[in-house]
Amino acid sequence: MSIRRRSLLRGLGIGLVAAPFVNLLSAPSSRAEGGPVARRFIVFFSPNGTIPQHWRPSGSETEFTFPAGSILEPLADVQDRLIVVEGLDFFGADNHKGGMAAMLTASGAAGDESGGLSIDQFVARAVGGDTRFASLEFGVQTSLWGGSTQTRMSYSAPKTWVTPDDDPVNVYGRLFGDLMGGEDAAAALRARRQRVVDLLVDEATALRGRLGSEERPKLDAHLDALAQLEKGLSGATACALPGAPAAGDTQDNARFPATTTAQIDMMVAALACGMTRVASLQLSHTVSPTVCSWLGVSEGHHSLSHMDDKNLAGVAQFVACERWFAEQFKYLVQKLATTPEADMQGSMLDNSVVLWAKEMGDSRMHNCVSVPFVLAGGAGGRWQTGRYLKFAGESHGKLMVSLCQAMGLTNETFGNPEVGAGPLPGLV
Repeated sequence: MSIRRRSLLRGLGIGLVAAPFVNLLSAPSSRAEGGPVARRFIVFFSPNGTIPQHWRPSGSETEFTFPAGSILEPLADVQDRLIVVEGLDFFGADNHKGGMAAMLTASGAAGDESGGLSIDQFVARAVGGDTRFASLEFGVQTSLWGGSTQTRMSYSAPKTWVTPDDDPVNVYGRLFGDLMGGEDAAAALRARRQRVVDLLVDEATALRGRLGSEERPKLDAHLDALAQLEKGLSGATACALPGAPAAGDTQDNARFPATTTAQIDMMVAALACGMTRVASLQLSHTVSPTVCSWLGVSEGHHSLSHMDDKNLAGVAQFVACERWFAEQFKYLVQKLATTPEADMQGSMLDNSVVLWAKEMGDSRMHNCVSVPFVLAGGAGGRWQTGRYLKFAGESHGKLMVSLCQAMGLTNETFGNPEVGAGPLPGLV
């Protein structure tokens, strides 16, 4: 591609389209047939483990409550839309760094069925081919320490991180910039981009006849990428324009709540208009220094997560911060529940799988044993919600398998296959 062509593409906001090659060439092809499946998959992350006795519900599978003052109590209003899961272990992982690496990969490697990818990226490769973005990664103050195993949770290949975008203004421009000048301006911009795409398709098609058999698959993948780009151009008009977020220092601790709200709002809007079927929101990172100052707390979240039971005030502050994270998860769940599907009955939540994940179990023990998970959404009718499932040392890789199968995939392992195969028992 010539320098002039690259400049033209950048000016139109298209960019190079060679990037989807890896996704298109290595995408899992097996999809389940028959039975209900979810339409979208969402990951929500909050850091530094938990204190089990302040997190754990009380009661049985279908008759349970969130105790007064507990971490999950803010979810009482949406309890019937949840599946609370405890007793899952991260095999082959420990402490903050190990837990962060294993949380969404289940300690997978290149030779495993999931190829060392995190579950969001594995699912995106299977279901993201017909959307503008295979996946979207939203962040809140994830990059103050740069990119590392501690600050990243998504992997597009072993040891290859996917960086979330911490800047709502940048996210807004990327997702909704086409619509900011009104429908007429948006239509004109899309028409200009379409002309460039048409030109690239014509040139690539003409080139194909001059290539050898080894090079043609690469060009075919390039043409597929262009076709996906065309879908994104034509689909932009269906998007409702959310409110533009305010500009500011993305690493300003005081802006953490406002940034979280803005990112959730844009995530739901992008999902609602079909820009993607896979999205994640990463709130800070393991060993998070975030201070919940908006709650009157003055000590960092990581420090509070290691408070001994004898330090009643410190534990109370940690629980207050954790309850705030629960409220953000509730906000996401309720926003999905109140957004109707554009082309089918029910709400977006009815046809989604939402995973609230943490990287450790007991924060004071620095371990990855009995790590808590909360699921939300009906998965298209696949799951019965309003349940509390307890396990005793089951591999969380089985939960990853269940999530994949809820999205229509057929893999029987996820991550390290030596710790067990098949979905999590009792979830379906």
